Amino acid sequence: MAIGNFDGLHRGHRGVIARAKALAARLGKPCAVLTFEPHPADFFAKRSVIFRLTSHEAKAAFLRRLGLDGMIVLTFDAALSGLSAQAFVDDVLIRRLGVSGVVAGYDFHFGAKRQGTPEFLQSEGARQGFAVDIVERISQDEEGSLDAVSSTATRAALEAGDVALAARLLGHPWFVEGEVIHGAKRGRTIGFPTANIALDPSCKLRHGIYAVTLTVDGKTFGGAANFGKRPTFDDGPPLLEVYVLDFEGDLYGKMVEVAFIGFIRPEAKFDSVEALVVRMNEDVAEARRVLAQVL
Repeated sequence: MAIGNFDGLHRGHRGVIARAKALAARLGKPCAVLTFEPHPADFFAKRSVIFRLTSHEAKAAFLRRLGLDGMIVLTFDAALSGLSAQAFVDDVLIRRLGVSGVVAGYDFHFGAKRQGTPEFLQSEGARQGFAVDIVERISQDEEGSLDAVSSTATRAALEAGDVALAARLLGHPWFVEGEVIHGAKRGRTIGFPTANIALDPSCKLRHGIYAVTLTVDGKTFGGAANFGKRPTFDDGPPLLEVYVLDFEGDLYGKMVEVAFIGFIRPEAKFDSVEALVVRMNEDVAEARRVLAQVL
């Protein structure tokens, strides 16, 4: 059992998962992830405060691709948050889940007031007969001189629009999943029809124009996307609008995955639709240039 929040499934998380798979193979046991919903920070704040990097559904799909046998989601509520570290080990890990082995990161804490430490988990494993593997800090650089890879650092990169840094931290481009919905349909009137996706309200990605890829029905296309409030038109709620390159067809109602490859420019208000169209043509050309390196 790999334990953690695993938001973003960054390189540090995947280090924990890889060690859990290796331990499961040695023990001849299935391997699963144990995670929590809602995010503990949201539970204690009694509202959404965390910029969620990975939805529950995207997390499950990603773990499946990593070859995990399952994902166990515990409801993080008053009862769970009030468990002592000892009770979490006894009641959750042993009685409910029957773990043979546990893998966690070097900074994993659990139980009421975060009293449970990696050292406590190791001592309980030795006492109660389950294997424990604690994964060391994974740095943002190979030399180990930078801060640890973390969901917090990834969120900060995305809030700054630095999707390239976020990709280095994650080990893959940051992506979102969603259903294509009907928008105001202004794009088609100016020659740029878009696939519109409403992102989770917690999303704090910098508003701007991005080079992206869009995957639908197993096929991947390049795109130029705007995430923001469309200040030239209505300054409305944030929406992701993807102009899909070299695509013809109807995407309404389709589930798509959009991966963010490069930042092109901040969102801006233009004096006229004509000026916007001129800049959008430049944005599409820049998106093609960026995407030529990955497609």
